[in-house]
Amino acid sequence: METKRLTRLALFTTVALIIFTVEAQIPVPVPLPGVKLGLANVVTVYAAFTMTGPDAVLILLVRILLGSLLTGNMMALLYSLGGGGLCIAVTLALAKLLRRDQMWIASVAGAVAHNVGQLMVAAAVMQTMAVFAYLPALLISGVVTGAFTGLAAQVLTRRLDKN
Repeated sequence: METKRLTRLALFTTVALIIFTVEAQIPVPVPLPGVKLGLANVVTVYAAFTMTGPDAVLILLVRILLGSLLTGNMMALLYSLGGGGLCIAVTLALAKLLRRDQMWIASVAGAVAHNVGQLMVAAAVMQTMAVFAYLPALLISGVVTGAFTGLAAQVLTRRLDKN
């Protein structure tokens, strides 16, 4: 059983890492720091609803660490850890309360939490609260991207449940 679990963790971490790395090569059409689609979060939301909490956290942490190394952006590691940590906490909490057909709700809340976490890290790094001026735009971005990735996670779950 442990081999099966480790294989699943490795598989989903690899898929998330590939998606993250490919997405990092795509120029962002919005000239606002921190805004991106976050397609790798489809895997994170899926894991939060279908695996144990520690396994979902492990997938996210390994993806963040290896993603930062692969893209060569170590400063992003701080922002990703802050945002990802808050995101996974919110997503896991909501995964206990919501049904699988409501993944998109947890994903939206997680995306918004991710943006708030990134701003908290930015405020600490830059030693200014002025970064919170980005909050309205990041909230809108989080709702849109979170809904998209959450719906994609729901489709993925339905497809994988059939197999």
